[in-house]
Amino acid sequence: MTYFRELPNVEYQNFIDESSSQSYILMKNIFIRGKLRDDLIDVATAFVKYEIKESQRPDQIAEEVYGDANLDWVVLITANIINFQDQYPLTSQQLWEYVNGKYGEENTNNIRQYETTYVKDSNGRMILPAGLVVNKEFTIPDPDRPTSILNPVTGITNWDYETRINDEKKTIYILRRSYLNLFLRDMRDISKYGFNSEFIDPKTIRVSNTRNLNP
Repeated sequence: MTYFRELPNVEYQNFIDESSSQSYILMKNIFIRGKLRDDLIDVATAFVKYEIKESQRPDQIAEEVYGDANLDWVVLITANIINFQDQYPLTSQQLWEYVNGKYGEENTNNIRQYETTYVKDSNGRMILPAGLVVNKEFTIPDPDRPTSILNPVTGITNWDYETRINDEKKTIYILRRSYLNLFLRDMRDISKYGFNSEFIDPKTIRVSNTRNLNP
């Protein structure tokens, strides 16, 4: 089951052959987009956490999880990946090229920002969480030696920053295989037209070309 095969059709009046008003071109209605049913979105057990491997494509994930590479679109929709270029993780090579292109190779390892490191006292209690953006001179009192000062700060390079963002994209949540048939049935229902003046059949409507051919 491929995504475009499931989309409904539109018969659009042919504006190339202007000699005939009865000529129509059959196209897919790309403006209809599948979505998860609302009562599934908040059901945690309906989803499984998945870690995308290096260079792994959506069709390979679909083959592994659902046994069908053609269900790559199910992976993307249920993981809420709308903009593939921005939301899907880059390979190591692609990331290197992206960072070099964005910052310039000579600036890849420049410090972008400073962040706190994790600090706990001798009893294991957290004093300071990691990852807070601070300035380079940020300090706190030593929890075990109040007369001492700690500088729990680390520099984050441009490469570190972009790698972290890319790594976060590798963790997705996709629909469990046990819910797959339910989702596919919903997709088919979404792709059916209701009866109206343009109705031909549940999978096809006819749309007239509104271009003014005789101004």
